[in-house]
Amino acid sequence: RLDEARTPAAPEAERRRVVRELRRAWAANDIGAFVAVLAPDAVAVGDGGGVVAAMPEPVEGAERIARHMVDIISRAPGMTVSEEMVNARPGLVARYAGGIAGVFAFEFEDGLVSRIWCVRNPEKLRPWTAD
Repeated sequence: RLDEARTPAAPEAERRRVVRELRRAWAANDIGAFVAVLAPDAVAVGDGGGVVAAMPEPVEGAERIARHMVDIISRAPGMTVSEEMVNARPGLVARYAGGIAGVFAFEFEDGLVSRIWCVRNPEKLRPWTAD
């Protein structure tokens, strides 16, 4: 029954397209474009491991998430965000001040991002920084 209740996963090309649009919207500080790729009831969570700042509580709703993410990038001039594979799916990697600032993984529903996981915990980012 659980399998029947799940929304089918978006095809790989569709997930890549949505992540690309999300990255572009984020880089342009375009809240409307950001909201356009998020499910209305999307949820974003962050893991700083108690070591670095992250989202202390989940951020819920497309517009709240978009505003939060645009605020993050506006506080870090020079941050770059690139499309990379994360957990064998299209994701984003944020780089700032010569290091990895965060890795973003996504869940998709009906062609939109329904969940965002951001890892900022330096211990968990270690595999991303290893040479």
